[in-house]
Amino acid sequence: MKHFICSYKMAMTWCRRKSLWSKSRNFTRIVLDTNSPVGRLQTVVFKQARIHCYSSSSRTTTTKQPNQRDYCIDLVRKHDYENYLSNLLMPGLSQRGAFAIRAFNVELALIQDIVSEKQIGIMRLKFWRDNIDRIYQGSPPNTPVALELYGATQHLKLSKKWLANMVDARFEQMEDKSYTSIKHIEEFAEKGVCPMNYLLLQCLGVENIHADHAASHIGKAQSIVTLLRAAPFHAGKKKVYLPMDLLIKNKVSQESVIRGKTDQPIKDVVYETASIAHHHLKHARSFKSDVPKEACVAFLSTVSCEWYLKQLQTADFNIFDSRLQRRNNLLPLRLWLQKRKKTY
Repeated sequence: MKHFICSYKMAMTWCRRKSLWSKSRNFTRIVLDTNSPVGRLQTVVFKQARIHCYSSSSRTTTTKQPNQRDYCIDLVRKHDYENYLSNLLMPGLSQRGAFAIRAFNVELALIQDIVSEKQIGIMRLKFWRDNIDRIYQGSPPNTPVALELYGATQHLKLSKKWLANMVDARFEQMEDKSYTSIKHIEEFAEKGVCPMNYLLLQCLGVENIHADHAASHIGKAQSIVTLLRAAPFHAGKKKVYLPMDLLIKNKVSQESVIRGKTDQPIKDVVYETASIAHHHLKHARSFKSDVPKEACVAFLSTVSCEWYLKQLQTADFNIFDSRLQRRNNLLPLRLWLQKRKKTY
């Protein structure tokens, strides 16, 4: 147990984050939910590592207005926790750029969930499409995410093309149509998910064709895994986004998925879908020897993808198994170890 605590203590030291746009060495606020078992455990670990943290119920966190950097970090922490942890391992200036990119993606992803009418969602996406032009023209709107993106484009030279592709992919998603095939999912991933990996590589200053190729396959694996993880949530809203061609092939109706049935044909659909995600991860790793070591930190999302696929296999490909919805409490340690190994 002593050795585990020591390793975990080392793993959490990267949670000390600097103010990156300036030369200030002030640490960002780390807010913990001390009412949860995980929060209480992390509080002990943080204190051992001499990292200053705040309780979620303290007055400091409720009265102090967060700046644009803190806003983006909190947004990613709340809605994309696994990638929040991955971002904390990004080095130096690239960390702040990574949070700006992830926060931008969260803003786009939330539009479909919070709007009541399709037309309102389209208007919000047009707002972001116009703002990307304004950001690159040097006159960003006064919103936290837009201002952070503007800083990232100025300091890290991010490509406008990839940011625009992320918005365009959400326009297609607003149609709220089922995916006709795995290829359809991969096409969405190439527009909406892979650009984030390309932008993270740009944050790190990596320009390598093999790294780009790996980023593409990892993005497709991420997209498929996300779709599988969200399947129970979508079923609760009477929506099914599993590939239609696999549903037809295995004679599975959408109604069966919505009702949460766990018979063998549905498991076969999940197995075939998960196998393709695993194949993309395997293909991405085939470029390991040609990908620069400094690029590996941009691909830490493979840790959570692989963990979910293994858990899915343990659950006999039952996507409604409650174990698949639990948070991986060892994820921070696994991410830290993967960074130390400089692999993905």
